[in-house]
Amino acid sequence: MKRILVLLAALVPVGAFAVSANAAAPQTTSPPTIEGKFQVGETVTAGNGLWSNSPTSFTYQWQRCSSSGSSCADIDNATSKTYKLVSADVDKTVLVLVTASNADGKSTANSHPSPVISDSSAPRNTARPVITGKTVVGETLTVSNGSWTGGATTFTYQWQSCDENGNGCVDVSGATSRSYGVRSADQGHTMRALVTAANAAGKTTVNTDRTDLVQTQPASTVVVTTTAAANHAPAVKFLSLNVRGTSVVARFRVCDDSYSKVTIVARARMPLRLAYTRRYAVYPSACGTFARHWTLIPRFRHHGKYIVSLRAIDKSHRLSTLAVRAVRI
Repeated sequence: MKRILVLLAALVPVGAFAVSANAAAPQTTSPPTIEGKFQVGETVTAGNGLWSNSPTSFTYQWQRCSSSGSSCADIDNATSKTYKLVSADVDKTVLVLVTASNADGKSTANSHPSPVISDSSAPRNTARPVITGKTVVGETLTVSNGSWTGGATTFTYQWQSCDENGNGCVDVSGATSRSYGVRSADQGHTMRALVTAANAAGKTTVNTDRTDLVQTQPASTVVVTTTAAANHAPAVKFLSLNVRGTSVVARFRVCDDSYSKVTIVARARMPLRLAYTRRYAVYPSACGTFARHWTLIPRFRHHGKYIVSLRAIDKSHRLSTLAVRAVRI
């Protein structure tokens, strides 16, 4: 009898250990997922993934990450199974943390980062693409994507051949890769590339600058590698200045390579009278023709020479030369 009791006592800890070994918090066997359209204003949904140990409930935390899916941080109050994408998510990615719980504990697993979040409009170019390489038959040219906002996710390319002055550009058949092998037919021509960026809302195409002339052999002392064009000062040219009664109309042409706002400073004066200055914003997109009208201020409502000078200022504060026009009133 004593021997039987000893055996029973020895078996008790083993049974207790077996029971505790079966009690465990959930463990993920397949990571959570994100489903939906990855565009501002759309709602995406977390998939729980697959778990062992029979979870009884799930909680969620959405995070915003860099475009590469790193440097993730919690999004305030984004703790539901669904999340509506906002403007702060554009050009970023998102992921979701899913926490599974049961009576024995809880565990957290994260989804993979989403694709880059698209804006509600087509991508916008902020720095034009650039061609690098030697413009020599047999060499290879490569085009960069440039810089974009709006959640551009895909890029396509089209190489073009232009005349020696960079005009009359036509598509090169089949040349739709980032790289282009310079051909004998290109000799005496310049080249450029069209880069098209697309997001969930649409697509936008911009072109590079033209390369140097393609040649069969490289010049002995010249390296012919294209680089990004430097930002030059804008240019403004007077087209006309007319005064009818007290109404003034000025027409002018502005050219600038920054593809952004240009400020026009218009300074009106008459001999022996204090000058008057106005400022206007224009968006030339390379070159554009504009008209501005204003009313003569009282001190200029006299007979005499009415002189207007125009100066353009770009986003880098570079100044054009003065354009001046005078009329007699």
